[in-house]
Formats: sequence, C-alpha cells, structure tokens
Amino acid sequence: MSHQLPDVQASQPDVTVGLSQVGVTGVEKLVKLARDGKRPIVLMAEFEVFVDLPATRKGADMSRNMEVIDETLEAAVEEPSYRVEDVCGDAAERLLEKHDYTSTAEIRMTAELVTREETPASGKQTQGTATIIASAVATEEGTREEIGARVTGMTVCPCSQGMSASRARDELADLGVDDETVEAFLDAVPQPGHSQRGHATFTVTSEGSPDVDLGDIIDVARDSMSARIYNLAKRPDEDHMTFHAHANAKFVEDCVRSMAEDAVEMFDQLPEDAVIHMKQSNDESIHQHNAHAEREVTMQQLRAELGQ
Repeated sequence: MSHQLPDVQASQPDVTVGLSQVGVTGVEKLVKLARDGKRPIVLMAEFEVFVDLPATRKGADMSRNMEVIDETLEAAVEEPSYRVEDVCGDAAERLLEKHDYTSTAEIRMTAELVTREETPASGKQTQGTATIIASAVATEEGTREEIGARVTGMTVCPCSQGMSASRARDELADLGVDDETVEAFLDAVPQPGHSQRGHATFTVTSEGSPDVDLGDIIDVARDSMSARIYNLAKRPDEDHMTFHAHANAKFVEDCVRSMAEDAVEMFDQLPEDAVIHMKQSNDESIHQHNAHAEREVTMQQLRAELGQ
C-alpha cells in the first residue's frame, strides 16, 4: 500500500513570520541575445529567483521554482530574445502564476558582455567587457523590469590636480615665466592628479520593458568618468587615455551627475515614473578606502532638477 508523501512546505511554521524573499541563487544558464542581421550573442548568465512567503507557510516549493526558471530559460535559449530584461519579466510572471500563495516574484540576472572596439589612438581591434544587470518584479498589479550595466573606467581627482597646478605655477614664476604664459601652459598641459579605477553602474526600471538600448546604457556609464579605458593599449593609446583623463578630472560625485545629465538628454522617451539608478565607486590609489556616490530617482524628478 503506497502512502502519499507529506507536503512539509505547506505546513504551519513554528514561528509564524512572513518572509519577503525566499528562493535560489547562483543559477547559471546560457541566454541568447538577438541582433538584427547578425548571429545572437550567447551569455553565461547567473540568476537569482525569489518569491515572498506568507507567515502561515513553512517553506517555498524550491523544486517548482527551479522547474519554472528552467522552463523559461531553456525557452529563451531556443528563441533568442532582444532584451534580457524580458527574459526576467517572463520568468517572474511564470513564478507568480505557479505559486498561489505568492504575491511577489522576483528574478535578478547578471552576465558578462564582451564587445569589440578600437583603441582610441592606434586604432587596434580589442575587446571590452561590461556586466549586464537585469531584473524583474511581478505582482498582481503588473511587472516592472530593470536593465542596466556596470562598467570600468578611469578617474582623476580634481583636488590633487589643483595642488599640482599651484606648485607648477609657483615653480614657473620662480623661473621668470610671465603669468600669461604660465596660464597658457597650464591650460594646454593638464597637471598630475592621483588617479583611480572607477566602476560606474547605471540601470533603468519601468513598467514593462524599459524603452532603452543596452548599448546606450553602456555608453552613458563609460562616458561618465574622466576617460574610457581599453584592454589593449599601445603607447599612443596610453598617452591618449592619460591626457584625456587629466584634462577631464572628476570627483566621484561628478561621475554620478554626468550620468544624470546624459540620461535626461539620451532617454527622452522614458516615462516620468521610470526610475534611474546611478552609482559610482572609485578604487582610490592613495588611500586604503574607496570613494562612493549614488542616486536613485524618477525621470520626472531628474528632469525637474535639470530644468528639462
């Protein structure tokens, strides 16, 4: 005589406290990103999958979560998607549908995107990398999707550069160089400042799929810092990056404000309730700590602050 296995997850917990996120992390899947007229880009993506859990239920159906995410992502591999955030949105809606006790389902995804580019001075072919960030939250009211990227660049500190310029001004004056020539020289030759590798993160979240191009997001993030950096660099390229970074010195706060300004200019099509998340973290070269600045804001508020 066979006995039905008990549904332990559905039983009453000893402590009746609800949980906002229960699920699995570190789920790796291949996802194809479609391109018009070109072969799709294949991404090794890592997913996190969560549902909320009411106080009356002991556990979530982990096997059901994995079944849903497997179904969805396997379908995404078979049919290339133009937007990875839509893959997340589809999976979140499926999760919500499969769990009658759940009011919120969330999918998060990261993947490394490799792009081809030319070095700025020598014109050599090289590869660049960006971390794609996508997520979706599905509720009975609808689905909000997020798309963004985290990129690496270079920044130069305006404060230390100002001190170097002051020293150069004094030294040139002691050598008998007139003030007009000194200022012309300092305008033409940016002075030293301590530099750091910077990490810019820019994401857009809206109802449904955000109406933005991932390539534009990456450009906004990369251009927010003092200079772009490249994996391959001949000496002319090194000179180009160093000069442009020192000619465009920026505090960590400046980088976030640059992303904000570019977001308003480039993404005029976004609705007022779209949320922009901008974050800059710099690995300081002359300190053991890092510098950080961040802002999360609706497009309506951002446009108002920038007078748009």
